[in-house]
Amino acid sequence: MTQVDNWTSNAVVAELRSMGTEENRAGLARFGIDASRAFGVPMSVLRPFARRIGKSPDLAEELWESEYHEARLLAILLTPPKAMTADRASSWLEDVQSWDLCDQLTNVLARRKDSDQLVPVYADDEREFVKRAAFALIAWRAVHAKSAPDTEFLNYLELIRNAATDQRNFVWKAVHWALRQIGKRSKDLHGAALAVAEDLQSAEDRTARRVGREAVRELSSEKIRTRLRVT
Repeated sequence: MTQVDNWTSNAVVAELRSMGTEENRAGLARFGIDASRAFGVPMSVLRPFARRIGKSPDLAEELWESEYHEARLLAILLTPPKAMTADRASSWLEDVQSWDLCDQLTNVLARRKDSDQLVPVYADDEREFVKRAAFALIAWRAVHAKSAPDTEFLNYLELIRNAATDQRNFVWKAVHWALRQIGKRSKDLHGAALAVAEDLQSAEDRTARRVGREAVRELSSEKIRTRLRVT
């Protein structure tokens, strides 16, 4: 690998191009990701590369503008939560057309204490990956927002009910991900989330039933019940 003290966007893109493989590039399509602007560099390679470069919001912005898939993933990794402002996150989401970019972006955004304010904004947006971002953000906040009160997550359950009928693959999967993560956050939230999942499991709508069924399966598992000390 090239050793560069002060990375430029051109140098980073050149390095990414050298890291990619056609095998990995072809694999993106199997996961529903457009590979037309991709090099085929896996996250297992991107993460240590990001650590070599170090956090750099300015470089991240230049990499995002390159439009290369892995450059955009790297841009997210190079952006610390304090620099992942609402404006930056929403601007980047305008360009997102894949679940991995959406999920990595919201993973960083969820570490900001004020990112909960974006959940209803994104949930009200009908564009597929912006709407997914709302529920990916809920899922990540359930993991990262350690000091957030349970009431925040209880308030998300109605959003989950309303979105559970969205048939789009990348939306409903994020909806049940959010529901599952809420239910795994605490003993009290487990009961509330499981109740919603059971309701959805018996809904008339086919997609809602699928969301409920997936969530019930995990939240009812012995592993989760034991960890949360649910009887």
